[in-house]
Amino acid sequence: MNVYASLARPKEECLSLPNRAARRPLEGVTVIDLGQIYQGPYATLLLARAGARVIKVEPLTGDPLRRRELEGEGPSYTLAFLNSDKLGVTLNLKKAAGREILIEMVRRADVLLENFAPGVMERLGVGAEVLMGHNPRLIYASGTGFGLSGPDHDRVAMDPTVQASSGVMSINGEAAGPPLRVGPPLADFMGGTHLYGAVMTALFERERTGEGRVVEVAMQEAVFPTLCSDLGLYHHNGGHLEHRRGNRHGGVAPYNVYPTRDGYIALICVKERHWELLAALMGRPELLDDPRFANNSARVENIEAVDEIVESWSRALTRAEAWEVAHEHRIPCSPVRDLVEVLDDPHMHERGMLQWVDHPDLGRVVLPSSPIRVHGDDPPPLEPNPSMGQHNGDIYGEWLGLGAERVAELEADGVI
Repeated sequence: MNVYASLARPKEECLSLPNRAARRPLEGVTVIDLGQIYQGPYATLLLARAGARVIKVEPLTGDPLRRRELEGEGPSYTLAFLNSDKLGVTLNLKKAAGREILIEMVRRADVLLENFAPGVMERLGVGAEVLMGHNPRLIYASGTGFGLSGPDHDRVAMDPTVQASSGVMSINGEAAGPPLRVGPPLADFMGGTHLYGAVMTALFERERTGEGRVVEVAMQEAVFPTLCSDLGLYHHNGGHLEHRRGNRHGGVAPYNVYPTRDGYIALICVKERHWELLAALMGRPELLDDPRFANNSARVENIEAVDEIVESWSRALTRAEAWEVAHEHRIPCSPVRDLVEVLDDPHMHERGMLQWVDHPDLGRVVLPSSPIRVHGDDPPPLEPNPSMGQHNGDIYGEWLGLGAERVAELEADGVI
């Protein structure tokens, strides 16, 4: 059995543009998206995939993710990854006319979301107090590194610095090596996910009260709950901090990444039954009578011996063979897949999380949908991200009613 069957399809089978006729959970909700890079745009991607009309507002220099594109180095896959299903406009908030246009948009909107550093919107004259004065029903959502208040609120925040300050980096890496950042931008995406939840919470409250609300998420606080297991070990060990363990776990064995003939597998035994089954399929039933492996605590004490035994078994198999036999015995296990294999994952394609899209700049690519499933709702295929200012005429000329002549004047004046 090939567990990595490719999903490559002819170009004519690519997903077409969506039919928006079916009612979506957030249909009728309008979001002004001032998000940039990862945290804000991911939150608004989730809102867009739930049916909200999301208007991505970029400065005339573009979202920072457009840098390669604007410098002539080609289109940005990352920008496309995070900005499907959005309308796109440009707006210069450093000009008075630009701020006036933003206020007009806010009067018609339900949500404004931004992830600038604290104080930026206030310095521009369009902070939460000003905007909610024009629309008391507005949900003003702010994503930051460390929050809008507290002694650290004005610290410069990027994903690696938040990983460092939150404690995430301290537990990642090998015991003899330096702290390592988690490869993906964990803090950004955890922050974006929680920001989506904050917006939904405020929208639900507004249904009851009719009033808007300021909601905020700090990346440091969003990532902190992921440390639950390590903090549990800290308290269990009487306040003793565990050293970095690489792929091991301080309280479970076996729990590691093991080599095979053609790569690696991740395998753990959470329950005693898992260990009993693993011993049987490895052809080592005598391990169950060995006091070094009698229970999980004993195995943790003898983790080097445990890993040596499991590794001697896994090295004789391919990833697929090890996974199949572990899966058959219901032992938690997975091949360690590279990103190309994940892009072709039949399971995520079948569920609609991954979709093939004909992108006007990138060609035929795989892009993500939302991991949120609302049963009874059939989300449409993805629409590619907008180009810079693609919908200026639609939003400013039609939605705001400024007319083509005024839109042309704004462009000439460097406002849009």
